[in-house]
Amino acid sequence: MTGGCRATDLAAALSFSRGEWAMLRASTPMTLSQADLAELRSLNEPVSIAEVSEAYLPLSRLLNLHVAAARSLGQVKDAFLGRPAVRPPYVIAVAGSVAVGKSTFARVLRAILARWPDHPRVQLVTTDGFLHPNRVLQERGLMARKGFPESYDLRRMIRFLAAVKSGKPEVEAPVYSHLIYDIVPEERAVVAQPDVLIFEGLNVLQASAAPVLASDFFDFSVYIDAEEDDIEAWYVERFLLLQRTAFQSPNSFFRRYKDLGEVEARETAREIWRSINLVNLRENILPTRQRARVVLRKRADHAVGEVWLRQM
Repeated sequence: MTGGCRATDLAAALSFSRGEWAMLRASTPMTLSQADLAELRSLNEPVSIAEVSEAYLPLSRLLNLHVAAARSLGQVKDAFLGRPAVRPPYVIAVAGSVAVGKSTFARVLRAILARWPDHPRVQLVTTDGFLHPNRVLQERGLMARKGFPESYDLRRMIRFLAAVKSGKPEVEAPVYSHLIYDIVPEERAVVAQPDVLIFEGLNVLQASAAPVLASDFFDFSVYIDAEEDDIEAWYVERFLLLQRTAFQSPNSFFRRYKDLGEVEARETAREIWRSINLVNLRENILPTRQRARVVLRKRADHAVGEVWLRQM
């Protein structure tokens, strides 16, 4: 273990190799099977039992300790105020680029955390549901900026997080469909007083001049990181997989790409990546990495190779 990390990357942080991080698992049990992982992983994001053992389980142990500490502090506050004990959800933010593997990471983490006896109720919400509907983005000329900070209904997102954190019995969140590339009208996801809420999205750690930020409601944050060239390669491969599957659906927003030849499809994917997603990564997403409590650095094979743990 080294005593710090690149000062320009993450201030006052400890840097762990994969082997060093894996040792911090201690006696945390493996609770997932290969069949579980097969259901949780996304199209081109391999996750092995070894990956769970060496990268996820140490993190789940750290999070379990943080959840217990937060509950103890909450009990102290309730005692001081002379009020009945309340247990607001522990909120974990997961940030990172398009195609870096956030969704698979969040689903696997949810499954692992839900198997801890102290917090079995774990829910996952993505920020996609808080994108403005396409009709609004079109009116504002923002369709090519979908995923950028200005494409989200931040007020609605803040109201949702505030309601969840206040302990309301049920809080509704809008639902997004990647097939139709839009918010699903009248469909809602219900968050019902979970022990832990995982909130996953591109710009969840975004700072602004607003009086209240989404990050004000987070208890812990994780940033999934990788080299730009690796993320681009993953994006292109995912595009090709989707072209052969989801894009073939009559309801797919991207159906116009379904018959492209492989060379043209690769060129199209690279152009979308470089003109939209890479710009968003460099301008908005990557600058938030330094705000994360933990950064998981992926290698070209999708496996976590290094972990940064911020101490401040």
